[in-house]
Amino acid sequence: MKITLFAAYLSILILAVSSGKAQKPGKNKQQYARLGDFNLESGQKIEDCKIGFRTYGKLNADRSNAVIFPTWFTGTTKELESMVPGKIVDTLAYHLILFDALGNGVSSSPSNSSKQARLQFPVFTIRDMVESQHQVLTGNMGIHHLEAVCGISMGGMQTFQWAVTYPELMNKIVSIVGSPQLTTSDLLLWNAELNAMERDPAYLNGNYEQKPLLPGVTMMHQFALTTPEYLSNAVSRDDFSKWLAKKESENMDWNDMHRQLEALKSHNIAKFGGTLEQAAKEIKAKMLIIVSRQDHMVNPLPATRFAEMTNARLFVLEGNCGHIAPWCEAAEVRKTVQSFLKK
Repeated sequence: MKITLFAAYLSILILAVSSGKAQKPGKNKQQYARLGDFNLESGQKIEDCKIGFRTYGKLNADRSNAVIFPTWFTGTTKELESMVPGKIVDTLAYHLILFDALGNGVSSSPSNSSKQARLQFPVFTIRDMVESQHQVLTGNMGIHHLEAVCGISMGGMQTFQWAVTYPELMNKIVSIVGSPQLTTSDLLLWNAELNAMERDPAYLNGNYEQKPLLPGVTMMHQFALTTPEYLSNAVSRDDFSKWLAKKESENMDWNDMHRQLEALKSHNIAKFGGTLEQAAKEIKAKMLIIVSRQDHMVNPLPATRFAEMTNARLFVLEGNCGHIAPWCEAAEVRKTVQSFLKK
């Protein structure tokens, strides 16, 4: 089983997430939709493209109660399953679809492609992730309207892209520690991680046989994931080496991470409209935007400003957990999202 960079935190924080009174559905099996050759924004193609997903609850008579929830950076729907169905999203009221984003090792990725292995796998974007999911919804599932699109981190970035690419498709948008557009600080982090990966001799330009340890990438990511205060309290000085070794062993396939990093770097919902103000005018859905004030991984400023532009409801997580605030403050996130979806 692949364990992402969030997994260690999930094991600690999931108790807080699951404290709600909503129903607790059983594990739902991994499913796949086949899209054939999938055309990318760049003009390239993913050959024999497949998209992973899991479903919960039932569609209503007019097939209008679907809620989709795509994965975060390096995450899989197996991990979303621990905190979303019956907790953030009520699966008695909604038909929930968790989507594995391109490049996560479940959907088509450098690590699982037989025809485009490793870095022969084409570069894709956040918009490509959205387009692939849209094809599954409309072509494979016959769903042409959504109650909501929700997501955390890179999943939240996908929700912003959904909102401007298909503004008439959904009633509501929920972005949790996501962003409509990267800032300089975001670009600094993602470029640094990608640079550290590519320059590490152990990476072998993506042609490794067994996944190597790339400590530079791991340390940068972990430093940005929380805050200095949180990390200093969570991991003792004496346990540092053991903690870092565990984190290094948990990383996803590096080539998968490489392509998802490139998708993050290019994310900007205004790149076709010109400005965020122009993009905001395209929004039709009601929006809930949740940010973490001390987020060092996805800067909260663009999402905060976008909330003002769209008259969205803005909810600010004030704790010191940084980017993992949705886990540390899980009860507040769950309550806020459930209340928004019910309105």
